[in-house]
Formats: sequence, structure tokens, C-alpha cells
Amino acid sequence: MRAESEISNRQSQITRRVRWGVLGSGGIARRRTIPEGIVPARNAELVAVFDVNAAANADVAKQFGARAVGSVAELLKADVDAVYVASPPKVHRGQTLACAQAGKHVLCEKPLGLTVADAEAMLAACQQAGVRLGTAFMMRFHAQHQAALQLIRDGQLGRPVFARAQLSCWYPLLAGAWRQDPAAGGGGALMDMGGHCIDLLEMFFGPVRAVSCFTNRTIHDYASEDSAVASLQFANGALGVVDAFFCVPDEASQNRLELYGSLGSILAKGTIGQSDRGEMVACLKKNGADYDAQQTRPSGGAVLIDPTPVNMYQAEIEEFSQALLDGRELSNHAQLGLQSQRVLAACYESAKTRQAIEVNPPSL
Repeated sequence: MRAESEISNRQSQITRRVRWGVLGSGGIARRRTIPEGIVPARNAELVAVFDVNAAANADVAKQFGARAVGSVAELLKADVDAVYVASPPKVHRGQTLACAQAGKHVLCEKPLGLTVADAEAMLAACQQAGVRLGTAFMMRFHAQHQAALQLIRDGQLGRPVFARAQLSCWYPLLAGAWRQDPAAGGGGALMDMGGHCIDLLEMFFGPVRAVSCFTNRTIHDYASEDSAVASLQFANGALGVVDAFFCVPDEASQNRLELYGSLGSILAKGTIGQSDRGEMVACLKKNGADYDAQQTRPSGGAVLIDPTPVNMYQAEIEEFSQALLDGRELSNHAQLGLQSQRVLAACYESAKTRQAIEVNPPSL
């Protein structure tokens, strides 16, 4: 295939350290992905950065020893192999298409654009150009999430039954905040934080096939929703709930993760978010239990799940870079971002129509 041949040819030209450019050097790129991901990554180096805020961009370049450029076009002419797109979702499609045309691999922040159509166009352009497109779902790399995933893959949870993921924060009205404007960010709490939660649950339980969702502007007076609760039905028959709020104080939200199966549960708090730590326990049985009419629920028996912490941003950049060096598929491939957009679109349609909506077709 032409696309695979192009990828192979480009891969052979990449040195052992992938050269990165960043579009949207402020925000999450400056706070997390550059200092915690690209800079310390063993197989990556930061080359050039661009942001519409020229002063902030110059500061980032100086702080991390990169070249500050004045436009997307100038960055794409720089000696970079891959581009991290961390700009607002409204420009994801245009910037990704420009990267693809220039022959640059792309790691794009979630969501992939504003709509399903944006995600499809971005994926098609990268496939045609023979470059990789990845989705920045960094929470997949959390050490405890990976440990839970291994337990599930080993069959220790039994048949999946129910899952819950929660991510909330206090996000008051801020001038120019694109997450508070659906035209710039695609949505509010559901799109921004619920998207991470839905993706995590799909990592554990597989693709979502139907949703029922409610959204609201409960506290804050901006255009995007500050409250969202989505009920999920997975293709394997399990059920789930995602709750995401921009109107709950940070210290009040435990960011719970709950996974239940026919052989037990995996329960966590604080693992969902930007930190590499949290608390996780598993209460698992070797075999199915007999019916207990007394419902005694004895205490004890929970096992602490506490692997060595991993910085999610560094792991994400190193995995993407190594996939390019090895010429293999990405673990955070673009189909995950496309599936996320399909589920989120179904959630917003459900909230609008007050009906359950099928997610079709699943792309995982």
C-alpha cells in the first residue's frame, strides 16, 4: 500500500530521536506535555514551537531551548518529524491537514476537531499522505490504569458488568476560554473531561454502542455545558456512567473510577486527571460465588494496586516516537479519537432529543 510505503520511507529517515514541533505552545503544552513529555523523553527532542500569542511562544522557546516560529507554515518548514497539535479544537482540522500535506506525523490533542466529520477528514488526510495520526489520550498510560487493564485482560474481573468514570473541576467564567465556547471547543465539561472518561472506559470494556445523556448549565453562565452525565451501553452488554462537571470545587471531586465484573471490582480515586498517582484497590474472587441470602459482605480481601508511577505525558511521547522509529502502529491511534467523537456526538444528540442514541459504527 502506498500509505504504508510512505510511512516506511519516512521512518528510515528519522534518527533515533524524533524531532518535534508544537502548534499551540501555551496551555497544556507548556504546563505538561513539553516539560513532562517531550523534553525528558529518551527518544524525542523539541525543535520548534508556534502559538498565536507571540510573546508566550517566545517565552516557551526560551524556557525549553526551542526555536520560536511565527506561523504554522514556518514550523512545517522546520526540521521536524512530528507535530504535537495542542491548539483549540476549532483549528485542529486545518492544522492537521497542513501537517499531513507537509509530510509530518501528528499527535493531536483530544478531541480530534469539533465534529465527527473533522476527525474523519483528519484521518483520511494523514492516511493519504502516508503519515501517522495519533490522539492524545494520555490517561491510558497511567500505571494504575494499565495494571487494571491487565487484570481485565487476564480475566480476573470476570465478565464486565458496570463501569463509572468521574472527572470534575471548578471552571468559572474566564475571558477567551475556548472550552466555554462550543464554537471553539466543540462543547464543555462533556467534550473536554467526559471525553477522557469515555475513552478510558472503552479501553477497559470495549466500544460503546448506545448512550443516553443529560447536559446542563447548572452554575456557570457560559455557552458550553458545565454539567454532564452520560449512561453508556457497551457492545459486550456491560453498562456504564460518566459524570463530568465544570461546577464542582476541585477538592470536592474524588475523580472516581469504578469497574465491576462477575468476579469482583477494581475501585480507584484520583487516578483520572493529570497526576501520575492515585489510590486503587481490587476485590476479586477466583470463582463465582454462591448466593448469600444474608448479603454479609465481609470486610477485607481488597488488594492494593500500586505499581511504580509513570509520567503519562512522557510515556505518551515516548510511545508515539518509538512507534515512528519502529515503523509500527500507534497505541493511541486516530481511530480512538474518531470513536470518541462518534460517542460524544451521540451524547450531545441524546441530550438534545432526550432519547437514547445508537453509536454507529464503532471504529475500535
